[in-house]
Amino acid sequence: MRPSVKAASGYLELLAQQAALEEHIAIAREAEVGAVMEQIRQLVAEYGLENEVIFTRARAQKRAAVAPKYRDPESGSTWSGRGKPPSWIKGKDKEKFLIA
Repeated sequence: MRPSVKAASGYLELLAQQAALEEHIAIAREAEVGAVMEQIRQLVAEYGLENEVIFTRARAQKRAAVAPKYRDPESGSTWSGRGKPPSWIKGKDKEKFLIA
């Protein structure tokens, strides 16, 4: 069953309502997650589980950029020597392309 929507509500107005609702949802979630995490921390402390439970969020680790090791003298393109070699160096003597 569809929720009732004002007949005057147009597409753009509904999108604005959706954006506002999503913002309210994010704020409510953040508040509730904080309260839940505090409850969990209290229970962990109460039961002495500090060594068994780790409170971190999985985060994608960004790899540090690797300095280029080779340069194509014609185009100026560089390659770090990691991963698939570019066409300008593939099958050639890499020593000729080393960056000094």
